[in-house]
Parts: sequence; structure tokens; C-alpha cells
Amino acid sequence: MADLHCRVNSALTPLFEGVEERADLMILAGDLTDTGLPAEMSVLLGELKHLSLPILAVVGNHDHENDKAEELCTMLRDTGVLVLEGNVIEIEGVGFIGTKGFCGGFGDRLVQPFGERAIKDFIRIGIDEALRLENAVTKLQTERRVAVLHYAPISGTLAGESPELFPFLGSSRLASALDRHGVDVILHGHAHHGSPEGRTPGGIPVYNVCRFVQQRCCNRAYMVFEV
Repeated sequence: MADLHCRVNSALTPLFEGVEERADLMILAGDLTDTGLPAEMSVLLGELKHLSLPILAVVGNHDHENDKAEELCTMLRDTGVLVLEGNVIEIEGVGFIGTKGFCGGFGDRLVQPFGERAIKDFIRIGIDEALRLENAVTKLQTERRVAVLHYAPISGTLAGESPELFPFLGSSRLASALDRHGVDVILHGHAHHGSPEGRTPGGIPVYNVCRFVQQRCCNRAYMVFEV
């Protein structure tokens, strides 16, 4: 599940209906809060405390809005949520890696770090996120592997969004990092009007788990998958 966009007046419990019966753990793929405020995270954690299954999470761009992403991550960890920030987490023989990801475009339209310093700095962030992901995947020791992002690693799951927005919704640098080393599945959010699934150039299944996409295609806020 992704893109909860929790506000101080949100009531999100109905979104989690049935998840404990269907799943062994829950993954939150970013934009947990709407404007990155600790008060919003407190509301979300109050909603999550009723769930008994393990929860893994990455943060999204909305969680950075007020420059308090580290504080939000601390709040998550303090309540037992496992945060993926370029690290490896293993649960019952399944290895999980993740990071927020970043913008940059896809394929032959991938923006290059050339020209003005501002462009180079912008693209450097995306390159660093891809390197962080690649460093994590090389440390995986498990046969079953799951990668979690907020930004999209392929353009295929962006179908439905305005093409002009594609460079700001993800980057194929993320897919390239994972294709080089291999994972079983990639999950992301961010693209509210995107499509539910696609594949990397190397054939890895990619799922857009944004709750708005899942509600549109599956009539519930989350998808269930098995690895």
C-alpha cells in the first residue's frame, strides 16, 4: 500500500480492512503523511497500532515536505515499524530492500547531469538513490527478494498519468540497479493515476501499490502478493 497521505483529521482504519486475514506483513511504499508533519504521523501510527502484523515502510516526497523526514522515521521505528533506507531487512527468509527513489525520466529520455549546476545537483540526487538501492541489493543473502520504492522505476506503471509528468514520477536508473542484480518483485507508489503493473527491461514484475490505483482496479486500498 502507498500514498496514505495521512492528515491530522484522517480516519484510515477502513483502508486496512481484511489485511491481517490476507497477509503476513504489510508494506507502506511512501507518502505516509500529507505534508510531512509529526502530528500527521502520530495520527497514522494511532491507526496502525491496532494491526498485529509486521510493517515495513519507505518514506515518500510528501513525507519530506516540512524537512522532518528523519523525525518521522524515528517515530516509525519507535513504534516498531521497520524502515527501509538503503538497508536490508530479512523476515522469514525473504529479503527486503528499499529507498525513496527520485525523479529523472526513463530510457532514452533519462535526464543527464549536463549543463547548469542546478540540473547536475538535481540528477545527482537520483543517481545517489539508485546507488543506495544497488548497494543494498548486493548485500541480500536470501533467495526471495523484494524491493520497495516510492518513485516509479519504469514508465509502464505510469500509464494514465500525463506524459509531461513522467520525468518527475520516477527514474529508470532505479530499474537498472535492480536488473543488474535481480529481485523477485518491485513495489512503488507515487503515481496516483498510473497503472497497476508492468515489468523492468530485465523482466522483473513491478506493481504500483498506490492506494488510489488499487482502489480503482481491485476495489480495496492494497494489493496482496506472494513471494
